[in-house]
Parts: sequence; structure tokens; C-alpha cells
Amino acid sequence: MWLLIAFIAVPMIEIALFIQVGGLIGVWWTLLIVLLTAITGSYLVRNQGLRELGNLQKSFTELDDPTEQLAHGAMILFAGALLLTPGFFTDVVGLLLLVPSFRRAAFVWAKSRVNVQRFEMGETPHQRPQQPNDRVIDGEFEDVTPQKNRPEGPSNWTRD
Repeated sequence: MWLLIAFIAVPMIEIALFIQVGGLIGVWWTLLIVLLTAITGSYLVRNQGLRELGNLQKSFTELDDPTEQLAHGAMILFAGALLLTPGFFTDVVGLLLLVPSFRRAAFVWAKSRVNVQRFEMGETPHQRPQQPNDRVIDGEFEDVTPQKNRPEGPSNWTRD
């Protein structure tokens, strides 16, 4: 139901804002503002997305919980979609999602509403027992010692 309300309310809000802003500053200035927010938003999304990707890789390397970095990345991606959508309301929400402190607050709010039952990362002791003197190496081999009774001459693979 909330999604239906959003699909109806957001375009109505955008149309109302376009009419109001266009009446105050004119059509061309309104279109220029929408174009500049799309260009600026794309630049900001790219920079913050790359920074958040680096933070995500760092959390994987250090075996930290990557949940917050993934959530920030999703919010940045959503902000990019909102900033590329023409409109003032979507631009404001998109720009808010590009503010790290706002993303952090949104993550804390969302995290308080989600109940995680279990989270594991890396190899746990019950998956593979640790044995300090384990020296077994699995592998395959092929005997390549020369044969003593090998016939001399051409092989049977070619015909003369």
C-alpha cells in the first residue's frame, strides 16, 4: 500500500513544485536547475560510490561486518536514481542521501527496525576442525619414468 501511495504522491508533488518554481523563476531557469542537479548529482554519486566501494573492500579484507557499507552503497545508488529523475522533490531526497551523516542516521533507523537472527563471516571452527600437525597434501601424480622396452623408430601416430 505504501508503494502505491508513493507512486501517486511523488509525481503530484513534483508537478506542483514545477508549477510553483517555474512561475517564480521561469521555465528556462527551472530546466537549467534540473539539469545542473542531475549533472552535479551524477558526479557526487560517482565519487561517494567509489569511496564506499573502497570501504566495503576494506571491511572484507579486515573481516568486519560489511552491512553498513552495503547499506550506504545501496543508498548512494538510490540517490543517483533520484537525482537523475527530473524534479525538485526527488533531487532534495537524493541530495540528502548523499550526506554521510544522514545515511548513517537512516542506517541506524533501519537497523533498529530489522531483527537479525544470525550472522557469520569467514570460516567457523565447526566447519573444519583445526589440527596443528596436519601435514597431508592432496594431489594427483603421473609416473613419467622412462620405459626400458620402448621400441625405437617412428611412432604409430603418423603414416608415411
